[in-house]
Amino acid sequence: MFKKFEAKESIVGTNQMKNSVQRSIRNKLIASYPNIEEFINDIIPKKMNLKIVKCQEHIELVSTDTEPLFFRKRDGPYYPTLRLLHMYPNMLPKVQVDKGAIKFVLSGAHIMCPGLTSPGASLPEACLPDDTPVSIHAEGKEHALAIGHTKMSTDDIKSINKGVGIDNVHYLNDGLWRIDL
Repeated sequence: MFKKFEAKESIVGTNQMKNSVQRSIRNKLIASYPNIEEFINDIIPKKMNLKIVKCQEHIELVSTDTEPLFFRKRDGPYYPTLRLLHMYPNMLPKVQVDKGAIKFVLSGAHIMCPGLTSPGASLPEACLPDDTPVSIHAEGKEHALAIGHTKMSTDDIKSINKGVGIDNVHYLNDGLWRIDL
């Protein structure tokens, strides 16, 4: 999604967010990510001025004056940026890929099922349904290297073990990671 994203070329407009819109986004985030409720006042304080940055390809960023916090495509779910996820690592369910998948994930490739079921990889114990946002970690690393959403449930990933398991939407060193507002 952000492979060829350049701030000067991709940003179409920036608008100050109204308090009512900010409240509705806070409520959507709490509904989508229950683990965020205790940190939501640290991430988005009630009296903070937020901006909506509209970009090409129907991408929308929710940001402070200096850094993006969340993004979404069209009317899809809000995803946290990797910088925010590194500050609050328990925001999303954790999925771990094996060492062989790291270079492919960092180049923007989707995560295949065999990279999630091989030794060194791990999936959550609880079954995650399809289209669930997840943080993608590498074997032996502390911080997430990408954010994606599941294409099929984790039970299907384990049983089918073929094809794309997770769509990679944001990864380290992509356009959103390097953005300077």
